[in-house]
Amino acid sequence: MPVPAPSYLIVIGTSAGGMPALVQLVQQLPASLPAAVLVVQHLSPDSSGEPLVERMNANTGLNCKLARHDEPLEAGILYLAPPDRHLLVKDSRVLVTKGPRENNYRPAADALFRSAAVAYGPNVVGVVLTGMLHDGTAGLEFIKRCGGTAVVQDPADAEYPSMPESALRNVEVDYVLPLDMMGRVLTELVGVPTPVLPGAGPIPEDLKVEAAIAERIVGNIEDVQRLGKQVPLTCPDCGGALWELNHGNVLRYRCHTGHAFTADALLEKSQDVMEETLWVALRMMEERKNLLASMASHGNSPWSVQQNEKLEEIKRHVNRLREFLLNGHSPVSPRPDGSRDDAQLH
Repeated sequence: MPVPAPSYLIVIGTSAGGMPALVQLVQQLPASLPAAVLVVQHLSPDSSGEPLVERMNANTGLNCKLARHDEPLEAGILYLAPPDRHLLVKDSRVLVTKGPRENNYRPAADALFRSAAVAYGPNVVGVVLTGMLHDGTAGLEFIKRCGGTAVVQDPADAEYPSMPESALRNVEVDYVLPLDMMGRVLTELVGVPTPVLPGAGPIPEDLKVEAAIAERIVGNIEDVQRLGKQVPLTCPDCGGALWELNHGNVLRYRCHTGHAFTADALLEKSQDVMEETLWVALRMMEERKNLLASMASHGNSPWSVQQNEKLEEIKRHVNRLREFLLNGHSPVSPRPDGSRDDAQLH
């Protein structure tokens, strides 16, 4: 006899500091919880996830497990996203995919929250716990747009408050709670009978399209063009064009292969890419300097005043770039006439 699908979903996103926070939270949830719990914890891609599952099982009556692709959702079970895999929901079943990263993460809380919101509408409770950066912020907005409930750990109670703070800045959150109060509130929220069936109600079309892109793993240009306008930016993960999405209050971008970013995550990623590019430039300039120095020291090689000036010039460029990379600013070097260029500081 098939197991009936749960009436509610509780979806949880966490990152740095998440392991002890999850253990403390699941201690408060009863085995009779009438909801399935799905968790994204940012883990190293080469980890197993099993140690966290074992810790949670030792501290809760819920059945905690690593999610398996296409297994049915059941109440009273906690499904943890496997490392380096997205965890999604479709037709009361679990999807485990290796789709494109979102907000530079796989698994991503935003991807889980969106799929849950599309599948269960107002019968979703989204939870953002301790963590760094911004994952889960857009996801909570997806849940709110579909009629669900948003819960955020009190930043003052979080080991790493960045994720909760980002959510609070950008989303109209329903509950801001310390961990020791959260379990009781979640249990009450999913214990209220509702006449609304999972999947019923007005689910925004743009979220349906994005959920379908994630389920199929790769999107296409036609899908993304339905969601927003192309902008003169490139995806830092694949180099493709980016579209600025039109819907919701959280500014977001997506490429046609499926990578998705909030504006904050895109800014963070572009900073990393720019720094990598500058290190490559420094290496190339060092190699040019070394070649010029070798030519100057070679007795049989013709050498001129102009070449010596080139060597001195590239030495200055190397020193400035190295100083910028190490300290975040460029030293102010005097001109030959003794004056200084303040613009070098910017």
